[in-house]
Amino acid sequence: MRKFARLALAFLFVWPGAAALASITAVSVPYVVPPVPTLGVRSFALLDVRTGQVLAQQRPDVRIAPGGAAKLMTAYVVFQELRTGRLHLDTRLRVSRAAWREPGARMFLRPGAQVSVSDLLQGLLVDGGNDAAVALAQGVAGTRAGFVSLMNDYAHRLGLANTHFTNATGLPSAKLYSSALDLARLSRDLLVQFPEYAHYFAQKRFTWSGITQYNYDKLLWRDPRSLGLAPGYAGHAAGYCMAAGAVRHHMRLVAAVMGMAPQPGASLTRNLNALARISQALLGYGFRFYTTRELYKAGAAVGSLRVIAGAQRKLAVGLGRSLYVTIPSGEYSALSAKAHFAHDPRAPVAKGQRLGQVVVKLGRKPLTSAPVVALAADPRGNLWQRLNDDVVDWLHSQKI
Repeated sequence: MRKFARLALAFLFVWPGAAALASITAVSVPYVVPPVPTLGVRSFALLDVRTGQVLAQQRPDVRIAPGGAAKLMTAYVVFQELRTGRLHLDTRLRVSRAAWREPGARMFLRPGAQVSVSDLLQGLLVDGGNDAAVALAQGVAGTRAGFVSLMNDYAHRLGLANTHFTNATGLPSAKLYSSALDLARLSRDLLVQFPEYAHYFAQKRFTWSGITQYNYDKLLWRDPRSLGLAPGYAGHAAGYCMAAGAVRHHMRLVAAVMGMAPQPGASLTRNLNALARISQALLGYGFRFYTTRELYKAGAAVGSLRVIAGAQRKLAVGLGRSLYVTIPSGEYSALSAKAHFAHDPRAPVAKGQRLGQVVVKLGRKPLTSAPVVALAADPRGNLWQRLNDDVVDWLHSQKI
């Protein structure tokens, strides 16, 4: 009975000249990744968008008020409504007096106006408008409390264990908190699940009712490859926070920094510029010292299995989806991969049926895993094939 099989990957090269994973052993002197430079924030987390791997973190689970970055979850809920068809971008929502009265940053909505979801999203994510947040919340759930329940339900589904919402705006509240890791994971989910709406986060300016406002995310002006997302301010005690994303060639990273203390006597613009520099430094660290590689292409055969009583002698196996890993730039040669199978499958086997699991390690550290599936169907063989396989298996079981 086969317990595991090492995958033959000689044909699967990521870049010209790369060695096959199956024949590689860990290098004796590992590539050393330097520590993250001092950023001057209470906590941070850096993630790769494609793989979800955490590349750097400091106190990632500390609960801190997110300020306006809470609007990322407001957007997430609205995007879910758009996906289900309960809302459309051209759906017009009525602005209540409660939305009009909401303090803080605003889109300058007028009570009684009918405003499209698309315009409200721009008011939310470009202007940071609290009035837009309340208008969307009431339009989606009827009440602000109902919308907050949706926000917390989605946070639970996404596994954001250190996040809780009390409003759709991010205005300070005793029980409103998140963490750097949760904000980074939420940001990644927004980019992965809703790429069709990602342009809202990177929009630099928005004009409404004759008033042009500029995105509070100053990284959009510092880095043309910025993906945007959201900054926030939650008062002097919690300070500034920011979720930011950027792309370099084949890599996309998201960073979340929380707890940047306001600079004494500095203007809002100066503080936001400092926040952007910190986020840019963290993202730059990730791009400098890490790389994302495709190890297996979806549907490519990476080995074969004997199928008991099957019509075919061998069945090609592989991965249903492409598998990527993010590793330190100099450690590709330290990767190894094994496919584990509990036993040889018995016919019939359906195409796409899960048969085992491939585990990828960096040195001795498990890095990621993915199901190994049948790349074709294998029906039951004829009577002679079935009898022959049953006899062979019986002999093996008797250790003859």
